[in-house]
Amino acid sequence: MSASTIERLTTDLRPGLAALSGREADLQAIAQRQRIAFRDRSNLNLSQIQSGFACALHMHQPTIPAGPNGSLICNLQHMYENQGEGDNHNAEPFSWCYKRIGEFIPQLVNDGCNPRIMLDYSGNLLWGLQQMNRHDVLDSLRGVTTDATYQPYVEWLGTMWSHAVAPSTPIPDLKLHMIAWQQHFAAIFGDEALARVKGFSPPEMHLPNHPDTLYEYIKALKECGYQWLLVQEHSVESPEGHDLPYEQKYVPNRLVARNSHGQEISITALIKTQGSDTKLVAQMQPYHEAKTYGRRSCGSIEVPSLVSQIADGENGGVMMNEFPSGFMQAWGDLKNNPSVAGFNGTEYLELIEAAGADPAAYPVCQAVQQHKIWQRVDPNSATPEAVEAAIAELKQTDYRFHMDGASWTDNLSWVSGYDNVLEPMNDLSAKFHQKFDPLVAADASVTASREYQEALLYNLLLQTSCFRYWGQGTWTDYARTIYEQGKSAIARA
Repeated sequence: MSASTIERLTTDLRPGLAALSGREADLQAIAQRQRIAFRDRSNLNLSQIQSGFACALHMHQPTIPAGPNGSLICNLQHMYENQGEGDNHNAEPFSWCYKRIGEFIPQLVNDGCNPRIMLDYSGNLLWGLQQMNRHDVLDSLRGVTTDATYQPYVEWLGTMWSHAVAPSTPIPDLKLHMIAWQQHFAAIFGDEALARVKGFSPPEMHLPNHPDTLYEYIKALKECGYQWLLVQEHSVESPEGHDLPYEQKYVPNRLVARNSHGQEISITALIKTQGSDTKLVAQMQPYHEAKTYGRRSCGSIEVPSLVSQIADGENGGVMMNEFPSGFMQAWGDLKNNPSVAGFNGTEYLELIEAAGADPAAYPVCQAVQQHKIWQRVDPNSATPEAVEAAIAELKQTDYRFHMDGASWTDNLSWVSGYDNVLEPMNDLSAKFHQKFDPLVAADASVTASREYQEALLYNLLLQTSCFRYWGQGTWTDYARTIYEQGKSAIARA
């Protein structure tokens, strides 16, 4: 990609807006390309590998109305401008964390190592880096994303644009988040890079467990061209309602969703094991765990075990300070251990499927708590009324039952106690769709208009998980401001 093209992609954005919409038809064609993304350029010999590991780094900074006159800025910018508050002194170390993979990978490859890393950057963060003119960070990432020398070692994962947790996101907005992230990513890194994005990283590892929400979630993922997603092990269960068997966690699964009409859909899932402790990735625990495993049965063939893990890429001293040495040392060690390899998720799946693994035969899992519903409702004659009646009964008789989904931690609810965020969030979404859905149905080019893009931006921003993570106070006030700004944007359209 030429320097002039890079400059155009980075700067040809409407002032004050991110590149979130307007290319839906183009993106659909790109995302649905049935082509190999990594296998043909992989230097791994699957037959010689006994076990492997796949690590991902999650990066996020929310967008907040804390600029002049309540304008939207990146929280990272707010950290720079308010160094004396809380841990805002970490602004520059955080920025270094967002940039450094673009330097680590070339160094390792040039040293004869064979590294792998998956990257999950929220749309908020990508936009914030653009707003702050941090071209140094974006250019560093662009090098390992588009340069054919380094691209095979790095896999980008798609995500919800503004870090929205899926179970409490209005269903019509699930796909809007996915498309917005794809369009924004393509605007920065190009269409060819987007065509290689086949895996999905759910914010907070949050998986819906309401039958209709999960069905629509997976449907949207597949319509956006995603072939697999990463899920937390305790967010899924066996069809019988048990924890996943030990062996099943280290091979691909087929995540099955059934809606209240009895319709079924599925997608490949890689299971994120263990908890959310960043030490697991900072100290490269997945590599050390993989060394203790061998090959496992996957349908009719044996494949290398895969230990999958994700952690915040910048949050906490262990990621800021210990990850660089742990990451570099692990790949140096692997030079002398050919039976263990680092994989990226799509690379692993493409290699084992080329060797004979059949995605339709992967072991089955489903979202937690769903077995209780289907014990009471016959899937072959399911109706929305029957499913809702079963859910209501279970909530009355089983204190452990809920339809809040499950995430990396279960000691925090994204719903309970947040009516002052959820009600405005749902109201703004309803206003957005009431205003624009008829217009888009009549003329698809409406999504390229400034009015649509501005209203969409506020609708998606209000669904950012941070406004329900830090408790009542400043962050819920931010949500209220975004709601008011969003209503005004819709009214002006």
